[in-house]
Amino acid sequence: MEFKKIILFFFSFIVLFSCQKKSVKLPYLGNHKEVVLENGERVQHYFEVPNFQLTNQDSIAITNTSFKDKIYIADFIFLKCPTICPIMNMELKRVYDIYKDNSNVLFASHTIDPENDSIPALKAYSNQLGVEATKWFFLHGEKDYIHQLAEKGYFSQAYENKEVPGGYAHSGGFLLVDKQRHIRGVYDGTNAKDVDRLISEIEILLQEKLD
Repeated sequence: MEFKKIILFFFSFIVLFSCQKKSVKLPYLGNHKEVVLENGERVQHYFEVPNFQLTNQDSIAITNTSFKDKIYIADFIFLKCPTICPIMNMELKRVYDIYKDNSNVLFASHTIDPENDSIPALKAYSNQLGVEATKWFFLHGEKDYIHQLAEKGYFSQAYENKEVPGGYAHSGGFLLVDKQRHIRGVYDGTNAKDVDRLISEIEILLQEKLD
């Protein structure tokens, strides 16, 4: 009888743990707005990454529709960065290697120094990394446009500063964006443990059903 109680206890624990695990949901980041519907119902409108148009390393136009029905990881870098970018790129390559065969996950690295990071230079770098241009976009555009996109679209820092190594100050964050253009997580791209957290939360997001 006592043995049956023990078995029942462990079974209940497993069921409870499974239910809690399924209920895990990532937060929605950014500035949200409350919208009042015609029927008076109040609903939360989560921040969405704004529309954009940039060019990838294959000189192909990349817009929001390029990420339709995909989740993606975004960051802001420049090729001559002497400090955090090499670490960020290697950490993101580690994530890429895990999801390179998963068609639901894409990557977007925006150069904040487009004057030096030409499209051919971005192409050469992506080839050096050994990544597919249809999977990991290295994005090029007008400098002020990209800096504004970083600040207003991803709440990330990116600006010219001649007093810092490389001439640009920027965030080392990786941003996880869902299929509805909501930012669902921010991770330190220079910290392997935090990038491990990104990997685990990509799995959570892949299993999440659209509201």
